[in-house]
Amino acid sequence: MSLAGFTHPTKGVIRIDERDVTDLAPRSRNIGMVFQQYALFPHMTVEQNIAFPLLQRGMAKSEIGNRIEAITKLVGLVGLEKRPAPNLSGGQQQRVALARALVFQPPVLLMDEPLGALDKKMREHLQVEIKEIQRVTGTTVVFVTHDQSEALGMSDRLAVLNHGTVEQIGTPEELYDAPANAFVADFIGEANILSGTLVGWSDERCAIRIADGSVVEGTPIGNFPLQSETPVELVVRPRSIKLDQPKEGSLCGQVLSSSYFGESVSVRIKLAGGSEVTAKEPPTLRRVAGENLSVSWSYQNARVFQQKGE
Repeated sequence: MSLAGFTHPTKGVIRIDERDVTDLAPRSRNIGMVFQQYALFPHMTVEQNIAFPLLQRGMAKSEIGNRIEAITKLVGLVGLEKRPAPNLSGGQQQRVALARALVFQPPVLLMDEPLGALDKKMREHLQVEIKEIQRVTGTTVVFVTHDQSEALGMSDRLAVLNHGTVEQIGTPEELYDAPANAFVADFIGEANILSGTLVGWSDERCAIRIADGSVVEGTPIGNFPLQSETPVELVVRPRSIKLDQPKEGSLCGQVLSSSYFGESVSVRIKLAGGSEVTAKEPPTLRRVAGENLSVSWSYQNARVFQQKGE
């Protein structure tokens, strides 16, 4: 990663606290790092692992002791200081890695999918802990993840990358509710994406003919030509889809499956043209496979983008 100094950027500069670190070696950037596989020293105890970056910086033993005491309290490792690193659970080892990365008080902490090796329950628990630790320390954290729920739940600001290109930067709410394109919508949260062509438009809405010949509406996003037959993609979130009894002239489909998730029911529907969409409904509503339903949404809740490459 360029920010850490492992690769050199092809253009631009990297500044940390207004300090240009673009050409500095990784060891000279004073950046903390936490990896997915922990990267702990197996021959060392918990406190020896945590003390390592402080010893490398020539810190006095009394200060090292104070810092270890403070950081073990912060990350929940009190009582485990003398335990060999390999004898810890996965969650405990990740806490050691986090403590080691924070103990020298770096201006930036890089976390490269640090929770990917943990089970779901432990991962969710540590997500909360890491957010609280960041709040207490005030350290800027750059957190890399492919888990969309993790990205939404942990971040103050999100950057979505697609093959090295930044697609959108903003708050979790901005990226979820107002994605800049279909890629962002599909990556952040669940999204139904329907391909079609423009058949009509006004200042705030447009009409799209989809595969089965039905015409649906959405809000055009971005500067693309509002011309007949322009290929577009309509994006609508499952929570915005309304299911009802079939009506003449409405978009209709057949229920493929209905999955209960406690707080909601996920209903998968095959439209007449072969496309599939997913709707989220309250758990009190239960649909049956094979049931025919109308599918609708408000145009304000559907975003229309020009198809990529067009």
